[in-house]
Amino acid sequence: MPGGGKSTVGRHLARALNVAFVDADTEIERRIGCPIRVFFEREGEPRFRDIEQEVIGELAERPSGVIATGGGAVLREANRRALREHTTAVYLRSTPEELFRRLRHDTHRPLLQVADPLRKLRELFAERDPLYRQTAHFVIETGRPSVPTLVNMILMQLELAGVVDSSTVPSPVEPRPPQR
Repeated sequence: MPGGGKSTVGRHLARALNVAFVDADTEIERRIGCPIRVFFEREGEPRFRDIEQEVIGELAERPSGVIATGGGAVLREANRRALREHTTAVYLRSTPEELFRRLRHDTHRPLLQVADPLRKLRELFAERDPLYRQTAHFVIETGRPSVPTLVNMILMQLELAGVVDSSTVPSPVEPRPPQR
């Protein structure tokens, strides 16, 4: 979902695992040569989803790394299948109310530039939550934990499932003290 923490948590998780991080939306923007919002308006959602599907398919085939997908990636069966079959997918699940609290002042997300953004988030959640659950190997309830706490929760799940070797994962991620 928009505001779920995919990019922020993904970056921190990649750092903890000492692997590459790729934000699929950033990769798409690099490929199309403009912001997604502009491309979406100019070419339409179906064309955007075609490019998104190509990018996700390619990223899912990479041998290692952390990928943050756009919130709508699960709308296409091909993306759900690629993520489910070729990655270990983690769904950072937040309620629409929690997402609204995080995003209420955000003016850069076109889907939320509507009269009632909370209602829009509830609609998106109703549509996408079952798709995220279908795709994910792990569901992490985000609530209000800090980013380091969420990363530790994910690492613990990955270790328990044998996806990562606990001897290669650093000790729990601690928040860094402020630099003076």
